[in-house]
Amino acid sequence: MVWDSYLWIKANKSSAGSDRQTMDDFEKDLRENLYKIWNRLTSGSYFTPAVGRVDLPKGNGKT
Repeated sequence: MVWDSYLWIKANKSSAGSDRQTMDDFEKDLRENLYKIWNRLTSGSYFTPAVGRVDLPKGNGKT
Protein backbone atom coordinates (compact mmCIF):
# COMPACT_ATOMS: atom_id res chain seq x y z
CA MET A 1 0.00 0.00 0.00
CA VAL A 2 2.88 2.40 0.78
CA TRP A 3 4.54 1.58 -2.55
CA ASP A 4 1.27 2.08 -4.46
CA SER A 5 0.75 5.43 -2.72
CA TYR A 6 4.25 6.53 -3.66
CA LEU A 7 3.66 5.56 -7.31
CA TRP A 8 0.34 7.44 -7.37
CA ILE A 9 1.92 10.60 -5.92
CA LYS A 10 4.82 10.40 -8.37
CA ALA A 11 2.53 9.83 -11.36
CA ASN A 12 0.43 12.87 -10.43
CA LYS A 13 3.53 15.05 -10.07
CA SER A 14 2.39 16.19 -6.63
CA SER A 15 4.20 19.05 -4.96
CA ALA A 16 5.91 19.09 -1.58
CA GLY A 17 3.69 18.39 1.39
CA SER A 18 3.35 20.27 4.65
CA ASP A 19 6.86 19.09 5.59
CA ARG A 20 8.22 20.85 2.47
CA GLN A 21 10.11 17.73 1.38
CA THR A 22 10.29 17.48 -2.40
CA MET A 23 10.06 14.24 -4.36
CA ASP A 24 13.71 14.64 -5.38
CA ASP A 25 14.77 14.82 -1.73
CA PHE A 26 12.50 11.92 -0.77
CA GLU A 27 13.86 9.75 -3.59
CA LYS A 28 17.50 10.26 -2.57
CA ASP A 29 16.94 7.54 0.04
CA LEU A 30 13.68 6.10 -1.30
CA ARG A 31 13.94 2.62 0.15
CA GLU A 32 14.70 3.87 3.66
CA ASN A 33 12.05 6.62 3.54
CA LEU A 34 9.33 4.20 2.39
CA TYR A 35 10.40 1.72 5.06
CA LYS A 36 10.16 4.39 7.77
CA ILE A 37 6.64 5.33 6.68
CA TRP A 38 5.55 1.67 6.49
CA ASN A 39 7.09 0.91 9.89
CA ARG A 40 5.36 3.85 11.59
CA LEU A 41 2.02 3.01 9.96
CA THR A 42 2.12 -0.64 11.01
CA SER A 43 3.25 0.13 14.55
CA GLY A 44 0.57 2.77 15.07
CA SER A 45 3.13 5.48 15.80
CA TYR A 46 2.62 7.56 12.63
CA PHE A 47 0.82 10.85 13.09
CA THR A 48 0.48 13.35 10.29
CA PRO A 49 2.18 16.67 10.91
CA ALA A 50 0.06 19.71 11.68
CA VAL A 51 -0.95 21.79 8.69
CA GLY A 52 -0.74 25.57 8.75
CA ARG A 53 -3.99 27.52 8.65
CA VAL A 54 -4.64 29.84 5.72
CA ASP A 55 -7.46 32.40 5.77
CA LEU A 56 -9.21 32.78 2.42
CA PRO A 57 -10.83 36.11 1.54
CA LYS A 58 -14.58 36.01 0.83
CA GLY A 59 -16.53 38.25 -1.50
CA ASN A 60 -18.15 40.07 1.45
CA GLY A 61 -14.79 41.23 2.86
CA LYS A 62 -14.61 38.54 5.54
CA THR A 63 -12.27 35.55 5.64
